[in-house]
Amino acid sequence: MPVITTPASSFIDGSWVEGTGETTSRVNPAAPDEVVTTYRQAGPQELNQAINAASAASRAWDRLGVVARGRILSTAAALIRDRADEIARVMTAEHGKPLAESRLEVDASADTFDYHAGSARNPVGTEYPSSHPEERILTVRRPLGIVGVITPWNFPLQIPAWKIAPALLQGNTVVWKSASHTPGVSTLLMDVLATAGVPAGVANLLLGPGSLGSELVSHPAVAGVTFTGSVPVGHHIRGIVCGRGAKLQMELGGHNASIVLPDADVDLAASSIVNAAMGSTGQKCTATRRVILVGDGHDAFLDQLRDRVAALTLGPGTDPATQIGPIISASARDEVDAAIDQAVHEGGQVLAQATLPASDGYFVAPTLLTGPTSMTICREEVFGPVATVLHADTVDEAIELANATEFGLTAAVFTSDERTARRCVTDLDAGIVKVNAPSTGSELHAPFGGMKNSTFSGPREQNSAAAAAFFTHEKTAYLRLAPEEA
Repeated sequence: MPVITTPASSFIDGSWVEGTGETTSRVNPAAPDEVVTTYRQAGPQELNQAINAASAASRAWDRLGVVARGRILSTAAALIRDRADEIARVMTAEHGKPLAESRLEVDASADTFDYHAGSARNPVGTEYPSSHPEERILTVRRPLGIVGVITPWNFPLQIPAWKIAPALLQGNTVVWKSASHTPGVSTLLMDVLATAGVPAGVANLLLGPGSLGSELVSHPAVAGVTFTGSVPVGHHIRGIVCGRGAKLQMELGGHNASIVLPDADVDLAASSIVNAAMGSTGQKCTATRRVILVGDGHDAFLDQLRDRVAALTLGPGTDPATQIGPIISASARDEVDAAIDQAVHEGGQVLAQATLPASDGYFVAPTLLTGPTSMTICREEVFGPVATVLHADTVDEAIELANATEFGLTAAVFTSDERTARRCVTDLDAGIVKVNAPSTGSELHAPFGGMKNSTFSGPREQNSAAAAAFFTHEKTAYLRLAPEEA
């Protein structure tokens, strides 16, 4: 019997809707014989219903006003906290991450809704001086209309919160195509929004295959698209959305480097890098993939790094002793294992590897490699708990090596020298640079995004001002008084 006894469903125009596509089951990646939930996939029929519902609800939602919409988001935040244990249990069952990590994600998602709810009282425009004495020049923000939201499975609540909360606050209606691996978490979030008072048609959820996302972004009624996922899919979406003149926001992959100087604090650097590389089973776009050691004198650091990786405890996310859970699917596990084997074939050496549990789950041993920079794994993103140690003689060489990929999401540098830190902040091709901190993690009130193939060049995620810039059109109004009657 499924862990979630009620089948997951799409949510359209205020009602739960069974899709017309094939029936799909989601299994627990820590115990593949355990079915978590089942659902019928949505298809073109449900997509059109959702678009029509979002269009019909758009005007009334806009007219409600930003302060009233903020109150609804605040209620949603409270409901997420009330249901935190339930949501976290479903997240761990579907995704595999340790229950403690799931609870942290639920808390962060509630904070995101609260943050954007508070943004409802931010200034909404700017006044400019006019050369005419009886005229005011004001900027006014207006919603885009219908926003298509496509989210991944690795943060099944947090990333949707980043996108849906500001989209709704700014007066847009939403059609959300969620990740196929985490339908239960998606339905719980949609239930929270409906219970919080989001009117019928304003927020719609489609549980469907990846091809449905392509149809969503192609629809002429969708005025804006926000997407987080892989580079190839992002490029496909870019061609469609930009080709028809709609707005686009994308966060894609990463191949993030952590540079370690000889003067770095050994304990801090080792613990931060292991957490960033192996935490969440390495299934983060911000995870550390390359560790670049500058100069000599890193023996103590490497000893700690090897010991910490080898000591990691793998197991099901429901076990309090588990530090690293399973990977999302059998195919993803096989891809990571194949990438490790390829690296060794290309001249790589395994420096450390954690012990796999005696389980049929989709587990990958956290692995620390070293080898030549020509290895494929030094260029291509491997979405799992694998990091490669590289060497550079100087800071210049380390920065050049860190920048030598198509990606530019995050980077980290560990040093006690402020001049070196500032140099790295300036010269690293990354949208986020962390000094003496892991490459993962960000504050929800700060802009989040990268450079090069990691981010489409547009307004970034999270920060309220950046979100307002993306989810609205800005108009300029010239308000001149009519002549007074004589």
